[in-house]
This record gives sequence, structure tokens and C-alpha cells, in this order.
Amino acid sequence: MLELLSEHACFGGVQRFYRHASAAIGLPMRFSVYLPPQAAAGKVPALFYLAGLTCTEETFMIKGGAQRVAAREGLILIAPDTSPRGAGVPGETDNWDLGVGAGFYLDATEPAWSRHYRMHSYLLELHQLVLESLPVQAGRIGIMGHSMGGHGALVMALRHPELFASVSAFAPICAPSHCPWGEKAFGAYLGPRSAAWDEYDASTLMARSRAPFPRGILIDQGLADKFLPDQLHLERFEAACRQAAQPLQLRRHAGYDHGYYFISTFMEDHIGFHAGII
Repeated sequence: MLELLSEHACFGGVQRFYRHASAAIGLPMRFSVYLPPQAAAGKVPALFYLAGLTCTEETFMIKGGAQRVAAREGLILIAPDTSPRGAGVPGETDNWDLGVGAGFYLDATEPAWSRHYRMHSYLLELHQLVLESLPVQAGRIGIMGHSMGGHGALVMALRHPELFASVSAFAPICAPSHCPWGEKAFGAYLGPRSAAWDEYDASTLMARSRAPFPRGILIDQGLADKFLPDQLHLERFEAACRQAAQPLQLRRHAGYDHGYYFISTFMEDHIGFHAGII
């Protein structure tokens, strides 16, 4: 059952914030929804957005500049939180890149984390919940994300192409098994390096696929992004796409960094990309 926390008129539609009891997480979870004006007349396509480290369900809706374009295109926007809140895991608030705000969209298997840190299963639960509770048109759902959320979007799309018809990302962590952020998170959540890591590594998943998204994947990357050299490894995903014969539009932009000034600049392109597919 959804609890409506607040709603705000926005570009002819409505911006809402919800809370619900999550079976996958075992705790209350929050997510945000933008309903375009077209949703008042019936079901419309939807687009999930997965945010990056330290963000909440509010970040994208406040900073992304997406509602105006979503209203024009008739797309529902859905943004979940980035981790459980109140799980009570020792040390979960000690580091900005592990624990609260840093769920990495995976299902933890290590005992300290496995009870509540189940964000992969949560996204599947939320996908079903919005189909049941909101005017979302089944089979016409896309997914995008930023940084840690870009990792999550690519992994969710590659593992569940039957649920997500389109995928794009801003500055995604493309090979978390090979970067400090991912090694830290995967080690804590999944234990020592093993085949379990491969299931949450977009470059590995793509390399063993065959053109899973024939209408293409869109990625935007700022060349002034301080995390580009060590954390993102887009070259690994690019190589995996070539191996998989996956069409990829990877756009590199001089002068842009890792933040929401960059994201909001190219948000209209991403929403248009998804609208053209879903």
C-alpha cells in the first residue's frame, strides 16, 4: 500500500513522493514519481531513474530538470531511494560510498548486509508495484541512471530486458569489479571476489550477451569528470559492446564534470531517446 507523503503541481502534471513497506528490503522505502498531464487520461510509458552515491529519491526530481520534458513526451518518471534507511548495520553511516546512500543496486549476501541491503530485488518489487498502483503502461518502461545509478541501470536492463525496453546512463560505473568504489562495495556486500561479482558488472554482462538492445544504448560522459580515469572505465563497456555487436552511442563532452549541471544539460536528449523507443 502506498502512502502519499506530498504532491506538487508541476508542468501541468503532479510531482509526488511516496513511502511504502518493502517486502524485499524489510523496511519502509521511499520513492518519487512525476505524473505528466497525459496520465490523467490513461496509462502512459514510464522511465526509471537510478541516482548515484549519497543521493535520495528527491535528488533527481529537484536537480535533473526532467519534468518539463517528461510532460511534453507523456512519460512517467520514477526515482527510488539509493539504499535502505534505518537498517542498523554497524558502520553503515561511516562512509559516503558504502552503506546508507550507497546500496549499489545489488542484493548483498554477506551476513551483516544481506537482511536489508537488497536493492536489486527492491527494484523488481518497485517495477511491479508501479504497474499495479500507477497509470504505467506495461511493456513500455525504460531505465536510466547516473554514476552508481548508471551502473544499476545498465545491470538491471541487461539482466531483465523483458522488463526494460530501453536504457541510458550518465557517467556510469561501467566495470565496478575493477574500480575502487566497486571493489569496496562488492567486497563488503558480496564477499571476496567471485562469480557473484560478475552478475553486477555491466561490462561482464554485456560481453556475454548478443545485441540485447538492438535500438541502441545512450551514454553521456563529461571529460572534466574527476572520477573518469579511475572509477568509471567506460572503455571496458565500449569494448564489451563491440564484442556483443551492441549499438552504443557514447558521447564525450569537453568541460563537463560528474554533477547535475552536466546531467541537466543532456537530460532532454535522454528522455527523447527513451520516448523514441518506449
